[in-house]
Formats: sequence, C-alpha cells, structure tokens
Amino acid sequence: MIVNVDSGSKVPPYEQVRSELARQINDGTLPVGTKLPTVRQLATDLGIAPNTIARSYRELEEAGLIETRGRAGSFVGTSGDQSRRRARDAAARYAQTVHKLGLGTEEALAIVTAALKSPQ
Repeated sequence: MIVNVDSGSKVPPYEQVRSELARQINDGTLPVGTKLPTVRQLATDLGIAPNTIARSYRELEEAGLIETRGRAGSFVGTSGDQSRRRARDAAARYAQTVHKLGLGTEEALAIVTAALKSPQ
C-alpha cells in the first residue's frame, strides 16, 4: 500500500495522506511520472471516504507535487522537484521578516517549530 492512515491520530486522514505522499515525492520514493492510484481505489484500500483522498490530491496538485491528466489519472509532477527550492525561498522571506521585527534567532526558531508541529 502506498500510504497508511492511523485512525487514532489527531491528524486528519486527508493530512496524513497528503503529507505522506508529499514526503515520498520529495525523497524520490515516488519518482516523477509515477501514476498514483485513483481516488476511489486509494479510498477503498484505506477504508476512508473518497472525498478525503480527493482533498489530499487537490492540495498536492495546488502545491505542484502532482498533476491530474483528466481520465488518464494523477501523476507525480515534474514541478515536485522544486519543493525544496520553494521551502528555501519561504525560509529566506521569513528570516528577512524576523530581522525586520527585531526577533532573536531562538525565538524565531521556536515560532517555526511550533508552526511545524501544529496541524494545519
């Protein structure tokens, strides 16, 4: 199975699916061009609602990690290779904002850590 969902987790199922697929795309486990299971198939495999998978796929597509090609299905997109660059750019903008606000490094890192740990 491509992902697992922990029904006891406080993290919503769509986010568990989205984050696990994003991780696999970013670390190369799912290389560019890999065809993903259909929404219905993955929902059936995981025993969750198709709308949950559809939301995960939609968010992955908005992030540029996957592409949907109509009836052909959803595939790992080529722009997924840009994830780390986009994260570095966002970090640079954050660092610039932190400096302008006069916050120290430890406080800025604590803010980021808290943001990363809180469910979106």
